[in-house]
Amino acid sequence: MFWFWFWLVIHLLMLVFDVAWWAIAMRLTKRRLWRVLVSVFMAGQMAAFYSLVYNLDWLRHSPKAVLVAVAVWHFFAVGFGLAVLLPLGLARAGAWLVPGLAPATGVRGHSPVATPASVNSLRRREFIGACAALAPPLLTVGLTGISLAQLSSFRVRRFALSIPALPRALDGVTIAHVSDIHLGEMTRGRVLRDIVNTTNALRADVVVFTGDLIDHELADLSEGIALVKAMAGRYGLWMVEGNHDLVQDGWEFERRVKAAGLPLLLNESAVAEVRGYPVQFLGLGWACDRQRDWTIALQMRELMRQRQPDAFPIVLAHHPHAFDAAVKADLPLTLTGHTHGGQFMLDRQHGVGSVMFRYWSGLYRRGGSQLIVANGVGNWLPIRVNAPAEIVHLTLRCAEARG
Repeated sequence: MFWFWFWLVIHLLMLVFDVAWWAIAMRLTKRRLWRVLVSVFMAGQMAAFYSLVYNLDWLRHSPKAVLVAVAVWHFFAVGFGLAVLLPLGLARAGAWLVPGLAPATGVRGHSPVATPASVNSLRRREFIGACAALAPPLLTVGLTGISLAQLSSFRVRRFALSIPALPRALDGVTIAHVSDIHLGEMTRGRVLRDIVNTTNALRADVVVFTGDLIDHELADLSEGIALVKAMAGRYGLWMVEGNHDLVQDGWEFERRVKAAGLPLLLNESAVAEVRGYPVQFLGLGWACDRQRDWTIALQMRELMRQRQPDAFPIVLAHHPHAFDAAVKADLPLTLTGHTHGGQFMLDRQHGVGSVMFRYWSGLYRRGGSQLIVANGVGNWLPIRVNAPAEIVHLTLRCAEARG
């Protein structure tokens, strides 16, 4: 119910933004050609956006550039456009409502004299108005090009973790940590093959997947299941669910993934022999729309009842705040995703990630516990800033406990 109202409000805001920008842009330019171009652009944007809202198949199967342009416009360019156009529109509206703010019109009953200076001023205003009206569409085109390049690329980020609690038998064990594929409109096609090929090329001992396999459509789940099955770890693969996996029908997602034979851990654990030593994977399910700390703590307490003291534990969770519960339980390693590295970061420490999360990208340590937050390899928004998509490669090393 929360998400229904949330997206309803978002869609209404988008409609208001679209109509407001269209109206202001039409007032800013008087030239017929520019008005026609603005109207065609807006008609296409609104048709495409509401086709997405109502899940019309024609747009879902359209070129990725079209989908990216719609997303860029509604998430970025509209805000930029309103920031530029709204003050100009309000100024014009104020001049129209308050006669004293309008330009002088000359002697009562006579038309103003058209001097060269006034003509040049009028042309300048028309030029500025046309530029302001065209700036957001041009920004959309530019950002779409940048987004398409980002959507098809990702990096391999490597960490060597010194873990005091790691048994010597596991020294040098490698893990390929994949998260947040978001298979759907933004992540599809060749990049999916690249994700599998890159993961397998790492030749990791273990592959883990920490949620958000699909963006939201269960229609994409069969392809997602095949994708995960194609990832090969020498000793196996384990996975947990993410919030996007459960948007359409969480129960059906879980049923189909488990029926396919994938080791989806829903507040469950699994023990595997890795290099002859037992490793226990402790998987947290996604409990609710908002992962509150008390909910995660409760899940962790329930999960710890399955803890096998002779096995090395690795916590798999989608939300990085599970690390706090793992620290309290004295668990040495937690692997998560969800944050997309903060998505929009000014630098490594400041941005959306640091505002929304306590942990948002990379390695964190508290006491004898360590956390890796993967930026995710896929996308549900088309643009990242200082938060590149990635697959994480971990090498676990023994270390003497510090006093």
